[in-house]
Amino acid sequence: MNTAIDSAGQAIVEGRDAVMGLRPQTIANNDLAEVMSALGDELSAAERAPQPPPHFRVRVEGTPRDLATLVRDEVYWIAREALRNAFQHGRAAGIEVEIRYDVRQFRLRVRDDGKGIEPAVFADGGRAGHYGLAGMRERAELLGGALAVWSRPNVGTEMELSLPGSVAYGKGSR
Repeated sequence: MNTAIDSAGQAIVEGRDAVMGLRPQTIANNDLAEVMSALGDELSAAERAPQPPPHFRVRVEGTPRDLATLVRDEVYWIAREALRNAFQHGRAAGIEVEIRYDVRQFRLRVRDDGKGIEPAVFADGGRAGHYGLAGMRERAELLGGALAVWSRPNVGTEMELSLPGSVAYGKGSR
């Protein structure tokens, strides 16, 4: 009975998250580091495990630039999924977001030192009935970017999104 209740609770959470992912939302703040910090704080506060929440840090390299509105929103949803996975499933001691602004490329990296993704799950592109990894890949492809995910058991997981500067900052940017 407890297993069924836990499964139902997880299904409700995933359903709510999926619906939120479908809703067109615009992130009002173009300061991506500030938005990621707030998201990390929110996820850290929601963590209810008996262990203390992981150390969370956001690093910025390069000169911050405004992202095109659609890009900013999609980058947010990709980062949100990666961070949600790290906080909820990773059992990490540390989670880091790195945002890099280059003229020719924008890069977002989320890494943790947690338990990693099980090799069989990772090889299948995600757990059956879970669409987080697939959704992140689809969002990256729609933007014309690339998403790479690395994971090793008991070492952690790293996700890197890279976008051409012309996509990330708009067509006329240099």
